[in-house]
Amino acid sequence: MNLLKAYDNKYYSEGFINLVGVDEAGRGPLAGPVVAAAVIFKKNTFIEGINDSKKIKEKERENLAEKIKQFALDYSYGIVNHIEIDRINILQASLKAMKIAVNKLSGKIDLILIDGNKSFIADLPIKTIVKGDTKSFSIAAASILAKVKRDEIMRKAAKDFPEYLWENNKGYGTKKHVEAIKKFGYSNFHRKTFLTKILANEIQEELIK
Repeated sequence: MNLLKAYDNKYYSEGFINLVGVDEAGRGPLAGPVVAAAVIFKKNTFIEGINDSKKIKEKERENLAEKIKQFALDYSYGIVNHIEIDRINILQASLKAMKIAVNKLSGKIDLILIDGNKSFIADLPIKTIVKGDTKSFSIAAASILAKVKRDEIMRKAAKDFPEYLWENNKGYGTKKHVEAIKKFGYSNFHRKTFLTKILANEIQEELIK
């Protein structure tokens, strides 16, 4: 028995029929949205290879995302943009994205499994699971959907802002991305609250010159 599926089976055995796995991608990047995904499977559905999205190579993630969408009873996304992230902070934006994703699902929900130790408010049973994307089949599947969707958004944005190399770094603070911000300034797709130290260092360097 796959360990991730066995974890979910504990809840099925307790009488919960419709489990929803929820996870997000994009809490750490300097640019772009945070994307959450919610997914629900039939009890006996199993897809070989499902795991924490961070442990899977990009092409495999994309292939698995297609299988997840094919075999899921339902799935959905919640997307909160960089402007909202700056306004309410990344934690609240992540929880908001998760709630949006869950609210877009159709059908009955018995239990929501959320990656992490924080949850949004809902009139449904919720179970938060630290490192849930490494424990729960449903959460791991949601992590893959969220990551693949966010990567798609960043590749598309990279066409409008090629200098930041988002097709490669997906908005994360890699050395080349930071160097590009210092050289070209920030774009209107960046999270300004995430750039405070970078921009402060740039100002200091200008004063030293």
